[in-house]
Amino acid sequence: MHKKHSLTEIFGTSLKLGLTSFGGPVAHLGYFKDEYIDKRKWLDDKTYADIIALCQFLPGPASSQVGISIGMLRGGLLGGLISWFGFTVPSVVVLVLFALLYQSFALGDAAWIASLKIVAVAVVAHAVIGLGKKLTSDKPRIAVALLAAAIILLFPSAMVQIGVIVGAAILGYFAFSDQTNSNVQPFSVSITKKQGMISLVILAVLLIGLPIVSQAVSNTYVTIFDTFFRVGSIVFGGGHVVLPLLEQEVVPNGMVDSSEFLAGYGMAQAVPGPLFTFSSYLGTMISGVTGAIVATIAIFLPSFLLIVGALPFLSELRQRSSFQGILTGVNASVVGILLAALYDPVFTSSVADGADFALAAVLFGLLHFWKMPAWLVVITGVILGTGMRIIF
Repeated sequence: MHKKHSLTEIFGTSLKLGLTSFGGPVAHLGYFKDEYIDKRKWLDDKTYADIIALCQFLPGPASSQVGISIGMLRGGLLGGLISWFGFTVPSVVVLVLFALLYQSFALGDAAWIASLKIVAVAVVAHAVIGLGKKLTSDKPRIAVALLAAAIILLFPSAMVQIGVIVGAAILGYFAFSDQTNSNVQPFSVSITKKQGMISLVILAVLLIGLPIVSQAVSNTYVTIFDTFFRVGSIVFGGGHVVLPLLEQEVVPNGMVDSSEFLAGYGMAQAVPGPLFTFSSYLGTMISGVTGAIVATIAIFLPSFLLIVGALPFLSELRQRSSFQGILTGVNASVVGILLAALYDPVFTSSVADGADFALAAVLFGLLHFWKMPAWLVVITGVILGTGMRIIF
């Protein structure tokens, strides 16, 4: 009875957060602290800080992974699943409905859709600067970021992006292992190492097997699952980094066009919850509501498998300087990947003239200097952009 009550409580609390958590992953962590730690006392501050630190070390959406971890600590594996569902479903519903409206009413030429694409310029520029300050704080890491951006702009493809991340990991091992923090605190979890190994084996089998199955069967839903699962497995740096990786997977092969892609990305800034639900919009655009369900499950599934797989081992790994060095290199490359995306597709597909650039600059200023929340920047951008198109 207590277990059922606990699961109901997890769902109610996470749904409330999913409806109200605007502002991206850093803001989400603030909402989580207020609700889970300060109000409900499910965890103490130290455990919460440790969970955040662990999730920063994993690819995937950090705030969602923190929510999943808290759900697991509170209600086991099912608690983690329920916590994710409650936090994620509100934005999934909004973005699926937006995609259906976009398709039904041919919104592609609407002024407010063009404004959404300009909002994306401001948001990604802000994300590049924010991540850059945190992840490229010295010249060697800046060099890695710039090299990554140059390679991706010169050779744009999904495989090159994966190669850049792997190359940065190797470089990080040799270049940054001696610069890392030795005062990392240990962390204890209830998941066994055997369960962790099973989870990691499932992840590896899916990463290797899905592309093979996708090539063999030529089924739309298998292709969607393969594409979004792969992206969910390699996204370091949070939600905004999903943009360039997904763009290279779905735009060049014609699943969606560049305009549709950026309109959805702009809209994703206006909804609460994780930015990874952008996948729900793309899934709908590719293959309706079923496509949305497949894409959403696929992009978040690696997060579950990684959390279950990594938590029993990560406490030890985090204290190894070589592992910290690898992640330093990967994180620096992530800034470069996002910098390349800021130019192509975000800037090249959104800014057609001086008026567009002026609007992007104003929105960036509101976001970066005046600290306006992203959802309010979206609304402001749509109003100003639509007004400009009527006047000019």
